[in-house]
Amino acid sequence: MARKGRRATFEEKVFALRLLEQGMSPDRVAEALDVGRESIFRWKRQARSGGTEALRIKKAPGRPRKLRPGQEQTVRALVRDVVPRQVLGAAVVLWTRALVALVIAAWFGIGMSVAAVGRLLRGLGLSVQRPLYRSPRRDEAAIAGWRSTLFPRIRRQARRRGALVLFADEMSMRVDHRSGTTWGLIGRTPVARAGAGRRSVKMFSAVGADGTLRYRLAWGSMDRWAFLGFCAQLLRTVTRPIILIVDGSSIPTARVVRDFVARTGGRLRLFFLPAYAPELNPDEWVNQNVKAGAAREAVADEHELAAAMHSRLRRLQKRPDIVRGFFADPQLAYIRP
Repeated sequence: MARKGRRATFEEKVFALRLLEQGMSPDRVAEALDVGRESIFRWKRQARSGGTEALRIKKAPGRPRKLRPGQEQTVRALVRDVVPRQVLGAAVVLWTRALVALVIAAWFGIGMSVAAVGRLLRGLGLSVQRPLYRSPRRDEAAIAGWRSTLFPRIRRQARRRGALVLFADEMSMRVDHRSGTTWGLIGRTPVARAGAGRRSVKMFSAVGADGTLRYRLAWGSMDRWAFLGFCAQLLRTVTRPIILIVDGSSIPTARVVRDFVARTGGRLRLFFLPAYAPELNPDEWVNQNVKAGAAREAVADEHELAAAMHSRLRRLQKRPDIVRGFFADPQLAYIRP
């Protein structure tokens, strides 16, 4: 998710256009992606005049190429598909401009400055991004099976029973969590004074493709008892049968949780996502949205943090179109019928 003050990636711009095409207003797209509304209008104009390719960051004109086209494509494939330790032998998994310059010098005998490497990478359609860290224990076959077979089966079951499908997750946010940008004098970093400490607020939330959002904030341990409280809250506030999709951590798989679900007489059923696949859970978007909004508040303690999180969540509840927009993420296309 793009943050205000940071250059958005090509993928984020295309995602914003997809939300606009689905009928979401520019203001709400900007809020959902945490960018300025002016950016949304600019991307829309660029795409209208030059197609989606016009959204890519253009390389500075007039600078002569140092690498031949074939060498450039080799660099592009290297950064896209290979981690540094595979070619440099060091325990490094993230590419920097300096490391790319080192490889270019070693492979092609061409010296390039860090700035020139940055221009090269941007011209090749690459940008600086926070990577998704994949566990080596991910089961790609299980993930593919969830998308193609298991979830469609769950969706059919929900239709037969008139059940509401919700995806749930838990999150903990500390009082000293900070993000966002502000304006200040050039060369002098602004200081934003706010509360400190390691105290935190826990959050359980669940989200549905129809725009439904339910949540529960709490202090203390995020354990099976807290999860049971959230499940009980869902049963009180949702009249339809509930199919709750969660991760396979020790909390929802605990024996006491299984016993509780069995006593609901079918009103609540649990299904478990494949391990180490957070991209399959749309509730991750709720977590990101709440963190991005609450982190900009000047909170002094966990009570003020809880109030900021509650305010953000209530706004989302009143904007089901934004919640539905989370499901437009290409990784979540498997959820849409």
